[in-house]
Amino acid sequence: MSGKVLTLDEAEAFILANTALVAPPHVPEIRLHLADEAHELWLKTEEELEAIGLPPPFWAFAWAGGQGLARFLLDHPETVAGKRVLDFASGSGLVAIAALKAGARSVLAADIDPFCRAALALNTRANGVEAEFRGEDLIGEDEGWDVVLAGDVFYDRALAERCAAWFEALAGRGATILVGDPGRHYLPRERLRELACYEVPVTRVLEDAEVKRTIVWRFD
Repeated sequence: MSGKVLTLDEAEAFILANTALVAPPHVPEIRLHLADEAHELWLKTEEELEAIGLPPPFWAFAWAGGQGLARFLLDHPETVAGKRVLDFASGSGLVAIAALKAGARSVLAADIDPFCRAALALNTRANGVEAEFRGEDLIGEDEGWDVVLAGDVFYDRALAERCAAWFEALAGRGATILVGDPGRHYLPRERLRELACYEVPVTRVLEDAEVKRTIVWRFD
């Protein structure tokens, strides 16, 4: 990473200046700091903040897989109620917040994008819940989570292969692995059992449609 690294306060200030506190269309119970104009924020991050070394602002959008997974948790709170939960590749923290609202005993939100720490802090605060954040790559780790949640993680071949092997190991020792996915290319369908299907409104500038058919799967 080149240039100055933003502090947590600076990252929060940037998010507040470039987003609005709104409810994702498929999960109106939750409010998140999201980008009003996706394309403008994307360009701002690439052009104005390149010297800081910031990655694309995935945390600024409510992706289809995350919305579907969050909806499922709110509709089926018994999935996470009283359990220790990992929200992998947490992004905005949408799924983590849904798990907490559904009664999870604790939630660890993990994402390698350092901006996600600030996004999670702001978004959990806006929803009156608290989650722990971890900014490291947890693939291959096992801290005894009861449930592992993963929205939109099968878009890249290498990442998909790593996740599939990790999820297999976690499921093998008894963890529940839930995946929210709108049909990403590297989804390992042969290992998945469908639990629910939703039609999720999304940002067209980021996707190839205004509504994405999104499935919540259990990894078996």
